Amino acid sequence: MTESDPEYASGRDRVDRAARAEQADRASRSPRGSRPTVRLKPGDVLGLGLLGPRTRKLRAVLSSLGISIGIATVIMVVGIPASSQRALTEQLSALGTNLLTAQATVDQQTQTLPPVPASAPAMVARIPPVQRVSALGNTQAEVRRSQAIPAQESSGVIALAAQGYELPAVIGADLAAGRYLTPSDEAFPTVVLGSVAATWLGITTLPPGQPAPQIWIGSQAFTVVGVLAASPLAPEVQQAVVVGWDAARRYLAFDGHPTQIYARVQESQIDAVQSVLAATVYPQNPGQIVVSQPSAALAAKRLTETALSGLFLGLAGVALLVGAVGVANTMIVSVLERRREIGLRRALGATRRQIRGQFLTESVLLCLLGGLAGAAVGTLGTAGYAMSRDWPAVIPVASVLGGVGAALVVGVLAGVHPAVRASRLPPTEALATV
Repeated sequence: MTESDPEYASGRDRVDRAARAEQADRASRSPRGSRPTVRLKPGDVLGLGLLGPRTRKLRAVLSSLGISIGIATVIMVVGIPASSQRALTEQLSALGTNLLTAQATVDQQTQTLPPVPASAPAMVARIPPVQRVSALGNTQAEVRRSQAIPAQESSGVIALAAQGYELPAVIGADLAAGRYLTPSDEAFPTVVLGSVAATWLGITTLPPGQPAPQIWIGSQAFTVVGVLAASPLAPEVQQAVVVGWDAARRYLAFDGHPTQIYARVQESQIDAVQSVLAATVYPQNPGQIVVSQPSAALAAKRLTETALSGLFLGLAGVALLVGAVGVANTMIVSVLERRREIGLRRALGATRRQIRGQFLTESVLLCLLGGLAGAAVGTLGTAGYAMSRDWPAVIPVASVLGGVGAALVVGVLAGVHPAVRASRLPPTEALATV
């Protein structure tokens, strides 16, 4: 009930109602049992709580906006990393988590790579749990798109010699175009491009029926026979061109010492193989060989990417706090504007408890509506972002329910003070307010 209602038009009526309100206030303070108390049903309390949001729609929307932003942020902060983690798990499951890499490191005194024996890949293959082995060696040769480009202006692509013909299968890389090297290619200067190197060199496709493109490695022209797809477990291959082992020795003066060895092993024995791999590759000084598991490195990288989730959760908490302050402010203003309504309800027999229930219900409903809207926005936002990155959308149910629960708690906390203030408002003073 508002001031625009006809029953508030007459000054005499206001005086009469004030007098009746005084009697009602005295009666409400009289001993229990002197006057019957009207109990409101839950539906009646809900209807009274919806009175404010229903009559002041824009204010209700703006009050709930802060709550919506906070809840949506919470769900997205939890859901997006969960979707990313699921995508990583599926990716690692497809690539395999049983790949070990042994890489030679530069000697700090001589500033050179250790001369790993050419027989090291064969020695690694003799370890019983090892299933497949492939090796790479750095040829130190510059790669250029054409002979017209000066040597000092190379593309930044490196040339790697590959021992054997199982490199794509070992590192989990597919072919994006063409084919991989074969034994017959050893007699000719042929090369396969990594995915990033292909982009840098401007050769990403090999149209059938057209002459194969050529690149220059050192002073020798090489024919491109294939392009590798992205290989997350071996990023160094993506930025390089791969030449056959014997062809590298023949055309690029390669010394034949491997610098990196990949081994696929039984997953149950991966720790055992990891402990002996360095000594097997370079027995003279195993300390110059670093053994790593690329899948574990990828998982650690993803963990560091999601480390900022705590910061965003903090920002979501701030948004919830701002939303709670906004709802509390709205409820206080609502109490001030509806003093006559409060006074009239008290005069008609409403108890303080019922007044508190009305305004507390209104506060909770405002926050609940904001929480539900935020949950919907957060769910749609998470699903949309996951789809844009080709990830499986993961919406943690606990975060959605927790967000809505948090909105209810905020509604209670934000509405307690205004509700108590409204219940303590004397009916005489409320009805006499101009």
